[in-house]
Amino acid sequence: MESNKLLNYLGITNVKKVLYNLTPAELVEISVQQGKGLLADSGALSVSTGEFTGRSPKDKFVVKDVNTASHVWWGDVNNEFSEENFGKLFKRVKAYLQGKELYVRDCYAGADPNYRLKVRVITEEPWQSLFAFNMFIRPTIEELQNFTPEFTVIAASGFHADKSIDGTRQHNFTIINFTEKIILIGGSAYTGEIKKGIFTVLNYLLPFKGVLPMHCSANLGPNGDTAIFFGLSGTGKTTLSADPNRALIGDDEHGWTENGIFNFEGGCYAKCIDLSKEKEPQIWEAVKFGALLENIVYHQGTRTVNFADKTITENTRVSYPIHYIPNAQIPSVGSLPKNIFLLTADAFGVLPPISKLSVGQAMYHFLSGYTAKVAGTEAGVLEPQATFSACFGKAFLPLHPTKYAEMLGEKLKKYEVNVWLVNTGWTGGPYGVGSRMKLAYTRAMITAALNGDLNNVDYERDPVFGLNMPKSCPNVPSEILNPRNTWADKSAYDKKASELAGLFNKNFALYSDFANDEIKSAAPKQLV
Repeated sequence: MESNKLLNYLGITNVKKVLYNLTPAELVEISVQQGKGLLADSGALSVSTGEFTGRSPKDKFVVKDVNTASHVWWGDVNNEFSEENFGKLFKRVKAYLQGKELYVRDCYAGADPNYRLKVRVITEEPWQSLFAFNMFIRPTIEELQNFTPEFTVIAASGFHADKSIDGTRQHNFTIINFTEKIILIGGSAYTGEIKKGIFTVLNYLLPFKGVLPMHCSANLGPNGDTAIFFGLSGTGKTTLSADPNRALIGDDEHGWTENGIFNFEGGCYAKCIDLSKEKEPQIWEAVKFGALLENIVYHQGTRTVNFADKTITENTRVSYPIHYIPNAQIPSVGSLPKNIFLLTADAFGVLPPISKLSVGQAMYHFLSGYTAKVAGTEAGVLEPQATFSACFGKAFLPLHPTKYAEMLGEKLKKYEVNVWLVNTGWTGGPYGVGSRMKLAYTRAMITAALNGDLNNVDYERDPVFGLNMPKSCPNVPSEILNPRNTWADKSAYDKKASELAGLFNKNFALYSDFANDEIKSAAPKQLV
């Protein structure tokens, strides 16, 4: 098809030019020539995403129609948008795009050919197309010959909505229309809206095909064993899955089929605040030509990135193709998982450093998606802040969280998978009293679980959370395996554990009406 006819199916006409599937070199060149980006001394292209340096969850909508009304989990995550308003707004966006140069990229979401989604990404900015090249799976020349998109992303970053006539909350928006198969983005150039928009689409479509979509990282051992890592920001998901002895399947989004695991993406979108060669050498080496840096700051008078600078945002990012990681698994697929790790950074200091979960407990903790953030800089705030995100990705769940939790339980039973809760947070007391769990110990515990070294050791049961804690683990001091033993004041531990249990129960009340008895039975018990 001629490039100027590529957008006819959308009714997007009279554009100045359609630039189709340009190479990274072409997109970098155009970005620099147009003054929209600079080359860092590493070769990476750096850009500013403008007003928005992160996603805007309150401005993400789903069109409510006959197909979605009874399926979507409506509420604060999935805000309703009417078919009528979508039609009017889309018409205004199409008018705005007339006379503009548009960058069009055809790609796949999903490394498993049986479940991949054909995606067309249309952007105003050349570097947004580079992002799409990096983050999605790149079709071959032959596959592009007869490429018909199944979902289209339109990123009109320069278009500002008028909330008084468009039905939006403010001038920016991301709207998913599952019937029209369109993601419409306006008013924000932050590329994460593109990435997470498609993730949300797959989270909706795949469960109906028996595939569990997951917000997780995954790697593959030398013996062909797959491990999955769930965890919110700051829990160590990226760090712990980046194992030099194991191949990286992917760092963020995966699907679990009857045959194994597959990555949704073809790249990585890593936070790069405080990035260093010593701490994260693989990411450091990936910041080269073809990579896209967002909202970073250079050292004054140079093109050397100051990764510690938070002037623009703490959410500085870099995207790059997954093959920039030396031990990436290509194609990004793995076997059925043998071990799953639910990571939490418990700043209350009461969860064990590692515990083995029953299926009911796995579903409960998956549904809870718990971690705790340390106190901020606000005067007088000394206590940790509990954070819960259902299925470790609440913001991207179009279906009710219990749907995903129950799918997880079914697969755990069918494939007899080991599930471990790993606390990468505090021990010996809460934040401010205790100390952070040593990374070396956490790595040793994960290695022991992967090697089967925890299969035949003795366990003891935690009375509050009901967790089974190993009494011994290779290369880990036995005295730290039961967190109560690490507290000088045992009564203070009991009180804090009961407090956290109460927070779990309060959060779970949001989902209990839809949860099955097996999930409910895993709730912690407040003893104090």
